[in-house]
Amino acid sequence: MLKASESHTLSLIVRTAARSVARLMFLFGFYIVFHGQITHGDGFAGGVIMALGFILLMIVFGREVSMEIISRSGARCLAGLGALLLLMIGAGGLSGSGYFFFNFLGKGTPFHYWSAGIIPLCNFAVLLIVTGVLVGVFAALTSFEMKAGRK
Repeated sequence: MLKASESHTLSLIVRTAARSVARLMFLFGFYIVFHGQITHGDGFAGGVIMALGFILLMIVFGREVSMEIISRSGARCLAGLGALLLLMIGAGGLSGSGYFFFNFLGKGTPFHYWSAGIIPLCNFAVLLIVTGVLVGVFAALTSFEMKAGRK
């Protein structure tokens, strides 16, 4: 998946563990998002967990290596895509019934996955927004360099 840069001095154990933990974080983030309407959790919590997976990779492998997965412009596109998707879901309810974010999908059996109508779609859109924003903010904060002689 990722290869550490030559200048990075972290041990092989830390890098291998970070790869495994990041994969589990991505998987758990998706789980939280797609079961948020049934259990506790939603798109925000899942987005934070997934963003922390990317941030873990940035810390362990360095910003340059992790930016190959998602760059700052990629993070902006991810957040913009999530916002557009959320707007389209809201407009879908508006066009169907005259109310913004009206549930235009059918309601199913309670406590089953598709019983919540548009909520899983909204959770996924929020996941994209939160992940994109948090990764972009962290990448922007790590791009600043201190100049010699400045305090």
